[in-house]
Amino acid sequence: MNNRGILDLIISLLPELKLTEKIKLLMSFDDEEQLFVQSKRDIEEIINRELKTFWDITEIRDKAGLIDTTCRMRRFNWVSWMDIDYPPLLRESYDPPPVIFYIGTLPNPEKPLLGMVGTRRPSVNAAEQAYKIAGNIGRKGVSVISGLAKGIDAMSHRGNLIGGAPGYAVLGSGIDEVYPSVNRPLAKRILDSGGALISEYHPGVRPCKWFFPARNRIIAALSRSVLIIEAPKKSGALITAAFALEQGKDLWVASSGVQEGGSGREGTIKLAIEGAPVINSACDILDKWNYSVYEIEEKDTAPVFGADRDKMVSSMANFLKIEI
Repeated sequence: MNNRGILDLIISLLPELKLTEKIKLLMSFDDEEQLFVQSKRDIEEIINRELKTFWDITEIRDKAGLIDTTCRMRRFNWVSWMDIDYPPLLRESYDPPPVIFYIGTLPNPEKPLLGMVGTRRPSVNAAEQAYKIAGNIGRKGVSVISGLAKGIDAMSHRGNLIGGAPGYAVLGSGIDEVYPSVNRPLAKRILDSGGALISEYHPGVRPCKWFFPARNRIIAALSRSVLIIEAPKKSGALITAAFALEQGKDLWVASSGVQEGGSGREGTIKLAIEGAPVINSACDILDKWNYSVYEIEEKDTAPVFGADRDKMVSSMANFLKIEI
């Protein structure tokens, strides 16, 4: 936090304002007192529109103070759009949150992140490929950022952690409300790796279905490139794809997501038809990034689910639906 106190946290809690309008207020004031003396008309002039109602600034200040105290007591962190530590790629994106909360260490802005997302109910081939790709880029020091959801997100996180890279997850809830609960041990592993859990929602905020599409813009913003592993025609992963394209990021689809036969790949097949390059392995990604790829050998990562893979297919499919 900078020397502005909790001014930016207060502004982030103001109701009825768009995120871009909150950013305007951040840039308009230097301390809490300047905000407190503003009238409804003053605020309307700054945001260039009328407000239906006006807020009780004392009540909101008290709420912000309680959130700040909670963060300090629980060793959570928050950083404002105005702070030097705010992730630069997120700051430059469309609709950045005025404040983000995090546990752990924010990603190094000088190191690229690979966004990896996909369906919560992947095929075994897609889950295996996500694990392999994430593991192999992890061996090259590249971290994955994803959403800690079941399915592809979880497999990507797990593979990347096995590869030795710090992990990063963006939540659709407060950072103390990990969802789904089955992935709480995975969240701990991400923190133990030196990575972070990140959210635009303050501690105590429960997951909400509307929050997950919104958090996808943050995954896309923090990524250098976004890889969609496998996605049906109606999938949150496709929202991430749209944000990636909107933000000018590389958008790729995995080869397992465009395989013929079966359902659940309509979204990734459509992306490929529309021109998204198909990725077969970590080597493809590292080559596009001009990384040295000679150390990557597919044989080092081939056994993901054990030597007798075929016998694992049925039980693994059930596991993917329930536990990941």
